[in-house]
Amino acid sequence: MEIVPGRMVYLGYGRYWRSDEIVGLLPIEEGRGPGRRTEVYVATREDPVVASRSEQTILNAMAGMDEMSRSAEAVAAVAALAEELSELPPVIRRMLKREGSFDAEMWARRLRAVGSASSEDAGTQEDLFSDG
Repeated sequence: MEIVPGRMVYLGYGRYWRSDEIVGLLPIEEGRGPGRRTEVYVATREDPVVASRSEQTILNAMAGMDEMSRSAEAVAAVAALAEELSELPPVIRRMLKREGSFDAEMWARRLRAVGSASSEDAGTQEDLFSDG
């Protein structure tokens, strides 16, 4: 699993840490109370940070495999599919509609609408932490 550098990783309790500063994860097994799931070792601290998330969830976020990344990937796939459907030659679109009851133009419109609505709501992590 490759860690995405500079990615802000949610540890729980309203705390975030940069993925490239996290050097170790240790699941808490003894004395594990409510919300005490993982000790997170970071390069800039001697003592670990206690996280309320599991080590696997934190690792997934460090590697960019969390829900935010998957939804951004889905939005990109929807936009790419809409573009491909729009670029089909007219004869293929007519054949698909007549022979397969598949309206490529209607689907391209729907996918563009979904993609544009999602891209207005979703930003990147860089947007969240930029100065401008």
